Amino acid sequence: MQTASDDSLRIARDREFAPWPHAGLDVAALRRAGQRPFPFRQFVLKVHSRCNLDCTYCVIYQGEDASWRGRPARVSPGVMRQTARRIAEHAVTHGLSEVRIDLHGGEPLLSGADTALQYTAAVRRALPAGVALRATVQSNGTLITDRTLDRLADANIRVGLSLDGGTAHLNARRVDRAGRPSWPAAERAARLLADRPELYAGILCAIDITSDPGEVYSSLAELRPPRLDLLLPHANWSSPPPGLPARAPGAWPAVPTPYGDWLAAAFDLWWDGAPDGSQPRVRLFTEVVALLLGVPSTTESIGLSPTCAVVVHTDGSVEQIDSLNLAYDQATATGLDVFGHAFDEALDHPGIVARQLGVAGLADECRACPVGRVCGGGNYGHRYSRGTGFRHPSVFCADLERLVRHAAGRLSAVMPPD
Repeated sequence: MQTASDDSLRIARDREFAPWPHAGLDVAALRRAGQRPFPFRQFVLKVHSRCNLDCTYCVIYQGEDASWRGRPARVSPGVMRQTARRIAEHAVTHGLSEVRIDLHGGEPLLSGADTALQYTAAVRRALPAGVALRATVQSNGTLITDRTLDRLADANIRVGLSLDGGTAHLNARRVDRAGRPSWPAAERAARLLADRPELYAGILCAIDITSDPGEVYSSLAELRPPRLDLLLPHANWSSPPPGLPARAPGAWPAVPTPYGDWLAAAFDLWWDGAPDGSQPRVRLFTEVVALLLGVPSTTESIGLSPTCAVVVHTDGSVEQIDSLNLAYDQATATGLDVFGHAFDEALDHPGIVARQLGVAGLADECRACPVGRVCGGGNYGHRYSRGTGFRHPSVFCADLERLVRHAAGRLSAVMPPD
């Protein structure tokens, strides 16, 4: 249980490692000036805090934050019930017509489907009539069977997979703790889901610039996901991504753009489409095109949409999203939990407020950048630099500009003349 001393230490640590926003953002003054919070609509519920894989790049188990070691391996019925009550309370307070829960880990199916089913049922029972629930399990696929899918389908829970590509060698980094490959079991899960499109939520893929973008894209498309998320690897100015040199925040114009080049090549494959029109919807690309056309983004990682997601761990602690784990130890912590706090209290946490400010939360360089309102400064976690915090351009700034300008060029070529 969190103590006053623990809370003081957390606040001091936040101010030391991330002066912005933890020391430089006056939340009370913003509220007095009329800045209102956006309610949470997505609740990332940790079903299991352990994983059966040992992926070398995992932001949870290979990051700076080791707090997972002290959490219960599996969420308890009491935490499930109280979290469900808090979600329902939040939905009623803000008049929400729908909420989304994403059942995560670790690996959420590590102890079978029962806990994920119980958690979903608890939330569904707690929500008042008229509030719809969308539920998804995000899995590495290794424990999925036909029986598991039958049970998830009966509960109206969709399934997303995390893969690095659609072949064995592209998934070489995804091994178990004995070094054995996860691909045979993951491939089986992907094939099962492809035959059950009503259950298939899509695939998350963290890109590796040493892999060929054409091979990654085409092999994943062959698995027939309805949606594909191509994600930049989690990195920041203090922990630069593979293939990019360490440099000071904002020092990007002269550096190469390997991630932007990779994404531009994948964009062309998606834009030109499969002959039979069967290519998946790639969220990053559809969001960039929509933003170029003046349509607001629907995700926080691109554009200026406010964060509407919050995490509840197996012990009931309420935290920010996992992508901050690479910044510093317990960077995601808020000091709140579902037993003692409503979700509205998390809306006033400086880290949440910073990610709901839109243009006002961006670095000066981003506000002056001609593509800044499209990339939106990039993923919030990718802006971090130790000792100053999160008010910087993304460490992938040049890469994002490369992708946005490439997409704009492809779009302008098909637009009617003025």
